[in-house]
Amino acid sequence: MFSSICQPPCSRALRYLSTRCLLSTRSLTTASRISSRPLRQPPARRIATSAKSSLPMYHSTKLPLESPKSILIVNKMRTQPVILAIDAFLEHVHTTYPGVRVFHEDRVDIPHGAEVWKPGPHAEKIDLVVTLGGDGTILHASSLFSTGAVPPVLSFSMGTLGFLLPFHIDDFAKALESVFEGKATILNRMRLACTFYNKDLAKKGSDGDDWQVMNEIALHRGSSPHLNTIDIFVDGQHLTEAVSDGLIVSTPTGSTAYSLSAGGPIVHPSLSALVLTPICPRSLSFRPLVFPASSVITLRIGDRSRSPAGVSMDGRTSHVLKPGEYVNVQASPYPVPCINRSSIIEPGDEGEHHEGAGPGKDDDWVRDINNLLQYNATFRSKALLRHSRT
Repeated sequence: MFSSICQPPCSRALRYLSTRCLLSTRSLTTASRISSRPLRQPPARRIATSAKSSLPMYHSTKLPLESPKSILIVNKMRTQPVILAIDAFLEHVHTTYPGVRVFHEDRVDIPHGAEVWKPGPHAEKIDLVVTLGGDGTILHASSLFSTGAVPPVLSFSMGTLGFLLPFHIDDFAKALESVFEGKATILNRMRLACTFYNKDLAKKGSDGDDWQVMNEIALHRGSSPHLNTIDIFVDGQHLTEAVSDGLIVSTPTGSTAYSLSAGGPIVHPSLSALVLTPICPRSLSFRPLVFPASSVITLRIGDRSRSPAGVSMDGRTSHVLKPGEYVNVQASPYPVPCINRSSIIEPGDEGEHHEGAGPGKDDDWVRDINNLLQYNATFRSKALLRHSRT
């Protein structure tokens, strides 16, 4: 009985040696498998590492107490409702806040009473951006400030639904009052900084500036009948070789856009994260991943890729990457400060306004998940139940 519980020293030594040999054999096999991969990695020294520096916090904060001195209006196509809304907005600003300059993009349909504004290094300083339209209008407003900080964005819906549309146009007077009195809160929505490189590890593009992306950057095979072969690096370390229709790197804001349609996770916009989502991958075990905002994701078109990769950022076609070329994606130091809908709800109004909570409470996202996505809704909707015979 004693021998069955406590084994002799020689038996324990033999078992220990055999286990060590087995582990060594597995390690050598794994190492040989990895070292035999024919892969040309971009030098780690040349991969941008600015994301390692201090990044902005993405929780809600108060707007500066200083009242805006200049407002930029960004709107979608000037349909009749948009024209009437802009006219009413301009009249209210000029009457209630005299001395505030109102700008508009340099377009043929610039409204009367607004000054022309052109983006660029010598552009007039803007303290507040007001958008009228859908989510695409806010993405366009973000692209106007692609090289630096974005002013606070006050977005109004023109009847469309979207995750970035906190206010209805009928509430513009109350929303402006909240901004000018310093009661508004903002949510800094993360952007991506995308830098493109050619085969010689030199930056592509004449200006050399990073592209700022609010939703996502997508690499796709476009019209090619062949799948893309893309090598993925995280902080210079090879993650995998992806054979798929493409890849998406999105922000938490973009997690409810293209990435969600491709099977990606829903991420709260106050988190600092990068979402990597494959588009129709050949391998069924290739699942979406979420990385911290301090990571640098490198997407390199493989030398064996049978087709180049088209690049679209926030729905805009920008580049075509050929085999050997790559793009670095990292968190931008310039987020988009979006004014929360809950900013205009007074502390005692929760009983009257079922849509909001008190100022400073981040309830917009939870409400949008339920109202827009019908999160966890049953298959039998209320409309069907009303017409049911049972």
